[in-house]
Amino acid sequence: MKALLLRVGIDKGCGGALSPIFEDGSFEYIPIPESDSETHETRTYQNTLGIKNKPLADFLPFKICQSKIHFDPEFETFTYGDPSKSKRKFLLKLDKNDLLVFYVGLSPYQNNKYPNALYIIGYFVIKKVIDFSELSKEEISKFCNLYSNNSHIKCDNLKGLVIVEGDKYRSTLLDKAILISKPKQNKIGRHYHAVSPEMEKLLGIKGSIQRSIPPRMIRDQECMENLKKLLKM
Repeated sequence: MKALLLRVGIDKGCGGALSPIFEDGSFEYIPIPESDSETHETRTYQNTLGIKNKPLADFLPFKICQSKIHFDPEFETFTYGDPSKSKRKFLLKLDKNDLLVFYVGLSPYQNNKYPNALYIIGYFVIKKVIDFSELSKEEISKFCNLYSNNSHIKCDNLKGLVIVEGDKYRSTLLDKAILISKPKQNKIGRHYHAVSPEMEKLLGIKGSIQRSIPPRMIRDQECMENLKKLLKM
């Protein structure tokens, strides 16, 4: 059993904001804006309510409030997809019952209890990994129907696409976020998000996790047990 840690969600570079974390440790998972104008998606930040029963737009810059949302990962039918060469090779290494763990940048909302940092917000227990480049036309049609809730399917963006399906009974969006980063400075004094010392010890990973590439793979079984405890699995 192994786990892949992957950064997702809106950030300062893509969307111009971070998702909020509230005083009780709960959070809004806010995906990135959709860049494909041909998408069949109808949800926008303005017409989509979050866990606080407020539009997601309430936490975002005005300029993107009417933007359509690229829900990926999505926690209704538990799919995550990516067609990029930089990520697909990592996704294809995942096997049934492995973990795909998602973390995002969160910023404290009307509280000073939590730092502006990176947090684990959910995970999939892998059920299937589908490489669309290996499918026949008939199989593509079948999986497009099966994974119709995925943003890439809604955009008809299938070239190079890999879809990961989570087991719906064992995958989840967490109720409370789990802090995994600590700010550090590089040689020119610029701050970045690195794995916290506590998580280095628990998970066996270190260094910058600021960006989604490369994702971090955990293979050591003691570290995997620590991760499962952290996730309360």
